[in-house]
Amino acid sequence: MSRRRSTAIPTATALALAAASLALTAGPAAAGADPVPADRLGSHDRALLAQYERQHEQRRQAAPGFATLLVAVGEGRTAEAEAALAALGVEALRTDASVGYLKANVPFDLVETVAALDPVVAVDLDELLEVEDTRADGGAGAAGGPKPGAGAPAAPSAATPDANPYMPTRETGSTDFKADHPTFDGRGVTIGVMDTGIDPTHPALARTTTGEHKLVETVTGTDPNNFVDLLFDSSWFLMGRQQSGPTVHTPDGQAWTAPPGSDLRVQNRALAMPGGGQRKIGVLFRDSDGSIRVDTDGDFDFTDEEAMRRFGEDRQVGYLGADDPATPLNERVPFTVEAKRINATTTGVNVNVITEAHGTHVAGITAAHGMYGGAMDGQAPGAKLVSMKACHSLGCSSAALTDGMIDLATKYGVDVINMSIGSSPEFNDGQSARALVYNRLIDSTGVQLFISAGNSGAGTNTVGDPTGADKAVSVGAAVSSATWWANYGSVTKDARAVFPFSSRGPREDGGFKPDVTAPGSAVSTTPDWIAPASVPETGYALPPGYSMMNGTSMASPQAAGAGALLLSAAKQTGVSATPAELRAAIYSTARWNGTADAVAQGRGQFDVPKAWSVLGKGKADTADAVTVSAPVCTPLSGRLVTPHRGSGLFNSCAPGAGGQAVGEERTYELTVTRTTGPDAPVAYETGLKGGGGTFSVPSSVVLAKGVPTTLAVTAKPGAQGVHSAVLTLDDPATRAVEQHAMLAVEAAVPLTAGGAPLTVTGVAHRNGTVHYTVAVPAGAKALTVSMDGLDEGSQTRWWAFRPTGVSGEASAAGTIYCYNNYLDGYGCDPRTRTYAAPAAGVWELVVEARRTSPLWANPYALTATVS
Repeated sequence: MSRRRSTAIPTATALALAAASLALTAGPAAAGADPVPADRLGSHDRALLAQYERQHEQRRQAAPGFATLLVAVGEGRTAEAEAALAALGVEALRTDASVGYLKANVPFDLVETVAALDPVVAVDLDELLEVEDTRADGGAGAAGGPKPGAGAPAAPSAATPDANPYMPTRETGSTDFKADHPTFDGRGVTIGVMDTGIDPTHPALARTTTGEHKLVETVTGTDPNNFVDLLFDSSWFLMGRQQSGPTVHTPDGQAWTAPPGSDLRVQNRALAMPGGGQRKIGVLFRDSDGSIRVDTDGDFDFTDEEAMRRFGEDRQVGYLGADDPATPLNERVPFTVEAKRINATTTGVNVNVITEAHGTHVAGITAAHGMYGGAMDGQAPGAKLVSMKACHSLGCSSAALTDGMIDLATKYGVDVINMSIGSSPEFNDGQSARALVYNRLIDSTGVQLFISAGNSGAGTNTVGDPTGADKAVSVGAAVSSATWWANYGSVTKDARAVFPFSSRGPREDGGFKPDVTAPGSAVSTTPDWIAPASVPETGYALPPGYSMMNGTSMASPQAAGAGALLLSAAKQTGVSATPAELRAAIYSTARWNGTADAVAQGRGQFDVPKAWSVLGKGKADTADAVTVSAPVCTPLSGRLVTPHRGSGLFNSCAPGAGGQAVGEERTYELTVTRTTGPDAPVAYETGLKGGGGTFSVPSSVVLAKGVPTTLAVTAKPGAQGVHSAVLTLDDPATRAVEQHAMLAVEAAVPLTAGGAPLTVTGVAHRNGTVHYTVAVPAGAKALTVSMDGLDEGSQTRWWAFRPTGVSGEASAAGTIYCYNNYLDGYGCDPRTRTYAAPAAGVWELVVEARRTSPLWANPYALTATVS
């Protein structure tokens, strides 16, 4: 679920309730001085608006004629924006002036008007982001065990040491760091987890290393005022008029026995349960003391139920159902409750049942202590946790993610936040309303956000939103050969690699994403009432309460937990660790992988001891600020805030249309400006990481304060494909590296109708990828790609990415689609596919050999033609 794809919101019977219960509202907020995109709404949200309008027309009396807007406004313009909305007859649902955020339900015909208001910087429409399965194979792989003679890895257990490949925290250096500094284990730090909720009963999430309660609070970020949440989150009970006991009636006429009182509100509805089922329950709320009673036994009597309040007050947990000791799973499902005023007449009660394992898994990676009752821990076992639930089995609303993130950072005392959720828009320039709000939230609260890069790889420019926010740490998913064996039973070529599914950079504007990598596979905690997940090829099955999952969802909490270790150390030693200082230490010391592309790994792997060597000496961000402006040529670069310019060099255009041809040498002029520090000129060392010799730069550049200076970068791609490197600008007098900029050039083979095809042969090693690029001319009717030359049994595929960085395949993304000799392609032709009316520009074809391929080295022949 680290990556969620936008999904259409179907009209449903719940729309009638939605239309009747939501008021049109809106409000302003204050913001930073952000550049204003040329199109504040954007093509994705405009298409979403058209979809919502069609649904409204199809259900005229049911679907409300408005959308929930998430609005970023200009710095100090909150009151002005609120007044402008009020003049349109729109009332605020929520305003947060410190981060320039405004949320409003806006009639369809006013959405464009709101986006055009002068104080507005960017607008996102609320939408449902679909849950993506992070179990290996998406839960649909072929059954089987280790291959004969291959042996099998041992299963994790209470005897597993803390340094292990199942929960590979050791690969960030954190196990050594904690061994050297036993108290720097996360104690004194609270991690916020924005996700599907955390199991409040899991024994490995019960206590910190110092014996304190680990889970501080569990709340929800969804809100029935958000149209999407009202439709799809069944955990909200809207409590209407007051009634008097001892008998009260729900809207359907059902009578319930109630405790004494004249201020009772009652409601019943079907609550979504784990596994996809539903259970209709009744809920009673008393205004005078805010107590909540849930009819857990279904006897229409509230007097025999416990009066509950929010978990953070009395740590109360209720239970639905009874466990059957004859089955491995726990049928007794816990829940927590909370109440929220929805409007002047309605109170909402949330019955928080965890229906998805993802959030508990993420929480275990950040901070589990004593997994299996042994020494196996997450990154920061001494840290505490706050659970913010914004997602459920049907998905997440972007409004809940935004509201919940703001609440986490401002109301619950967290020091760092992990969010393993995002969308994958075509235009990913880091200027969405959510990305801008997250930048401001980091600055205004001092809470650093770690966000998964996404699982839309292995194509270039697949990193998503809001991980594209400048100041969020975007985390890609790395994997070691030890983890490939322990968690998958798979033998691989490289000791360290980046998962094929991990989304690649750069952003549309050349922006540096992902920022770092961290291990993207883990055996971690999951609720014991949800079936555990493991990989058949390992030969072992995990018990209830534990699962193996993979994704940048798992990489981001590794980084967030590692960040918590650094914050814990800083607090105990009195060292300053602002978000800027923390990022500077992490970025300057990340461990470079010489076999991975820059667009895949960013600066490299998070290294805790090395980061502390910078942060622990204090004032890690004293380096002067240096900005970079570079040429950008993509099919969408004309939409950038500054058309065709960004913060990194990115050329994905076709040869003859601004792109660079194979063997062509071209010099790009970057503009580098030092904006702080002394007036006297400062000499910076320039360096390159990666690129295979494609790029060259001068060895140094001298920057006077405030003076834009040209830095020439020469690129000469010797072969077709994606070429990328990291440009560093470093003042040797400071500990941190002042600037990292991404350099990426796609050199494509031009195809013409009736002309010579691209025909290549190669070898894909198990779990590895090989990348090819072809330029499709305008007006082409079809792009046809075929694969042959495979050895017997080879499980190898190609995956096509369009010129805008999104998948070109009709099949859903995932690890089980389009492989030769595996599940017959799983609904996808693995031999030949034709892409009709292909978009003009550079298409990327990624060849990948699956982890279960019987061959370590997989030969293939790939052919691409256009007609």
